[in-house]
Amino acid sequence: MEKRLFGNTGMNVSVLGFGGAEIGFNMTDVGEVERLLGSALDAELNVIDTAECYNISEELIGRTVSHRRDEYYLFSKCGHASGFDLPDWDPKLLEQSIERSLFRMQTDYIDCVYLHTCSEEMLRRGEVIEVLQRAKERGLTRSIGYSGDHKAALYAVQCGAFDSLETSLSIADQEAIELTIPEAAKRGMGIVIKRPIANVVWKNSSRPTDPYTPVYWDRIQKLDYDFLKSDVKDSVATAINFTLSVPGVHTAIVGTTKPERWAENAKLLDQGLSEELYQAIRARWKAVAEPDWIGNA
Repeated sequence: MEKRLFGNTGMNVSVLGFGGAEIGFNMTDVGEVERLLGSALDAELNVIDTAECYNISEELIGRTVSHRRDEYYLFSKCGHASGFDLPDWDPKLLEQSIERSLFRMQTDYIDCVYLHTCSEEMLRRGEVIEVLQRAKERGLTRSIGYSGDHKAALYAVQCGAFDSLETSLSIADQEAIELTIPEAAKRGMGIVIKRPIANVVWKNSSRPTDPYTPVYWDRIQKLDYDFLKSDVKDSVATAINFTLSVPGVHTAIVGTTKPERWAENAKLLDQGLSEELYQAIRARWKAVAEPDWIGNA
């Protein structure tokens, strides 16, 4: 699997990374996770991304692949109380959350700790950033980042405090292509993409009811890309290759609970994407996207 130098961090990351939300929220069996993550690492994926609030995700990662710690880069996020009797974004909460993440994942360090979608106002106060900087100074994390979208993400990039940006980008979510990614790339930041295939929402015959994907469903109906009328596997290949073709992007995080999926995903990358199709997708977005189609945090 192709590797890309992750900004100025010195990490060489695989273009596909594993997203740990699904295994945590679905409370996937430990044996299944062991097969899932083992197959991902065997397929040369080397990025595992999770968060303190993804239910038991961090514990599952620690129990199944901590013995292979030198084979992957580990990213996690903090900010939400998730079991602590402290308010979100409290500096003490962040400190305790990072320590807990290390314990759960059975590791001495995290490769990047992200602030998890806090507001621009909270970022401007500076306290939350200082907690992450201290964690970096102590060696608890190699780098620090911001995970989020829209104006808060732009401030996070421009303030110069972070090594990495994790943000939304897909065929249904293109604000970052002009708003934040060029700025982040110019500053040598590592760029991670969340929801890079818009949850494959177009495979659904009716509007979803979960908290995240209805907004993508509505956008896809209006965008009405021609390539989405082809076989689902082909359309997914086009979608993921579009995301990875955006200049500055280093890795795209994809979640799954199916162990065989990683070999399949790696093959999708072989299809590539022509410049003509990339520009057609961009042109359709610019023609149809509405002003409130901002990054979907």
